[in-house]
Amino acid sequence: MKDYAVQKLRNICLLAHGNGGKTTLAEAMLFNTGVLDRFGKVADGTTTTDYDPEEVKRKISISTAMAPCEWMDHKINVIDTPGYFDFVGEVMQGIRVAEGAVIIVSAKSGVSVGTEKSWTYAKEHNAARIFFINKMDEENANFNAVLEKMTGTFGNGVIPFQLPIYEADKYVGYVDIINMTAKKFQKDKVVDTDIPSDLTDKVTKLKDSLNELIAETDEALMEKYFGGEEYTGEEIRKGIKAGIYDGSIAPVFCGSALQNMGVQELMNAIVEYMPSPESVSTKAVKAGTDEKVEIKADPAGPLTALVFKTIADPFVGKISMFRVYSGTLKADSAVYNTTTEKVEKIGQIFVMRGKKQIPTDRLIAGDIGGIAKLAATNTNDTLCDQSNKVILDKIVFPEPALSLAVEPKAKGDEEKISSGLHKLQDEDPTFKVSINVETHQTLISGVGEQHLDVIVSKLKAKFGVAVNLVDPRVPYRETIKKKVKVEGKHKKQSGGHGQYGHVWIEFEHGDKEDLVFEEKIFGGSVPKSYHPAVEKGLREAIVKGVLAGYPVVNLKATLVDGSYHDVDSSEMAFKIAARLAYKKGLPMAGPALLEPIAHVEVYVPDNYMGDIIGDLNKRRGRILGMNPQDNGIQQVEAEVPQSEMFKYATDLRSMTQGRGYFKLWFERYEEAPAIVAGKIIEEAKKNMVEEEEE
Repeated sequence: MKDYAVQKLRNICLLAHGNGGKTTLAEAMLFNTGVLDRFGKVADGTTTTDYDPEEVKRKISISTAMAPCEWMDHKINVIDTPGYFDFVGEVMQGIRVAEGAVIIVSAKSGVSVGTEKSWTYAKEHNAARIFFINKMDEENANFNAVLEKMTGTFGNGVIPFQLPIYEADKYVGYVDIINMTAKKFQKDKVVDTDIPSDLTDKVTKLKDSLNELIAETDEALMEKYFGGEEYTGEEIRKGIKAGIYDGSIAPVFCGSALQNMGVQELMNAIVEYMPSPESVSTKAVKAGTDEKVEIKADPAGPLTALVFKTIADPFVGKISMFRVYSGTLKADSAVYNTTTEKVEKIGQIFVMRGKKQIPTDRLIAGDIGGIAKLAATNTNDTLCDQSNKVILDKIVFPEPALSLAVEPKAKGDEEKISSGLHKLQDEDPTFKVSINVETHQTLISGVGEQHLDVIVSKLKAKFGVAVNLVDPRVPYRETIKKKVKVEGKHKKQSGGHGQYGHVWIEFEHGDKEDLVFEEKIFGGSVPKSYHPAVEKGLREAIVKGVLAGYPVVNLKATLVDGSYHDVDSSEMAFKIAARLAYKKGLPMAGPALLEPIAHVEVYVPDNYMGDIIGDLNKRRGRILGMNPQDNGIQQVEAEVPQSEMFKYATDLRSMTQGRGYFKLWFERYEEAPAIVAGKIIEEAKKNMVEEEEE
């Protein structure tokens, strides 16, 4: 691949709802540029960008992949992203390093939630937007219905640059609105044809609408428009580019990626109208300060690059995908990582096309590539010259919404599981691994069930260990509600020294979560030297409650009386006496089971409010309030028992067709209702019996 100037680079992210045709479009683009001899198909598992075994097996994109190609003396870095919501972190990586987005819409299913999200992601990242209405060759394709929904959803800036031509209900060509010409597809080429008479009025109206949008991009063009003068070809091009750059124009193209119809025209538009890296600057701060700086895509400037993705390859090791924002990154050089504050040695640099690594000796500002085996570099790290330490804005990834526990299928695999999961965590910032010290379970957290299912499959395929996914155990607590005074006596005589410890302890509900231990001993019935042993005995005892074996909180224990023996008393004897008092006293003190309560914030469009509130009520939730947000979104605040929220990510997605999201954090413990507590206690006792039998 030859060297290209910054002006000749285009970084384009393909976005769509799942099954929209992004991977097939990327394949068609590669085929058109001569990179591929044969056109791969998703159904056959032969596409360039869906190369991971999981993607081949499931026939969906799971990871963001690169597909660089050369077209009209330009280099287009095509970034193919997943459409399924569970892999949104991959989309965040792809859109972060692109100046432009092609949003693919199915001519059959039209504007879906994924289309809306794609538009939002592109808008948030100030990426220029082009639409491609795909699958025009399929039955039930309806360009006009889809276009109407698009303009209704995204505004009148969404305007066709092409109109489809049909013959006998078959998609055969298009009208070029800008040039007022018509083309027909004939095998592998496109030939001129006449504009169908039934489209003439529509074409004229669309051209007028486009001229109006062009006029709004420049005052001189506005004067020309109102003066009734025709634009020159250069003025049209300049106005369209300006409108696409500022988001006021979003052109619509149409075709079939699978049949490679209309794809070359889309590629021409990408080269012609989409911004180059030179036309966009990116934000950074000087390392160690709050001073903001703007980074421009100048190959001669100081090096600044962002690692936007990490690939954990069990054979090659770690691959760091990066985008150069300024300067030139050269092979066999040294760079400074401002995140880890370490110098990294750069060995071989390569450009990735799917899984294929194409070596290169340098990459200039605006280009995208990969490096293997960087020791101290992870996703979101900035690489730069040591003389110019800056930190680029990081990619903001969504927090995991679903947590499940992993259990090894084979004993002794724990270490391999831990190692594999941590390597997969390096690869995927939306995936988290943690160990619950209380329940001793390894928890994996992700965006959704499919996400965690893929993680488990990868764990087996890449690292050779199989696990089961189970619901996490809820960390319940126990406490008491009444005050009792009980005796604990430990007396043992077995030749030689005996053991003697004797206490009277008052147990009551305490204000603090931790054990509060006090003593009100009169007359030295229990010497002070044994008081710490009594407290220690109680601290060991509260780890297991008397109802279901959960830790006891908010317990106040006061040592009020007791007795000792000059010879037989010992610290151990008083520890045992305290534990005996605990076991005897707590069942008499109104023990209660406490459940963890989570604070939940749910964000949904207005029309889903009734369903959401009804569902939270079913989960024993208390609604705290409803707060309107921007763009017709409502925030519902509630407190819900944690045990009711395990699968909420999946249920919320299903209730809102993927439009809703939520945040959740632990708030406090509350007494569980009797019916709930009864079930938990019964289950805990059953588990205790099973453990004893084992």
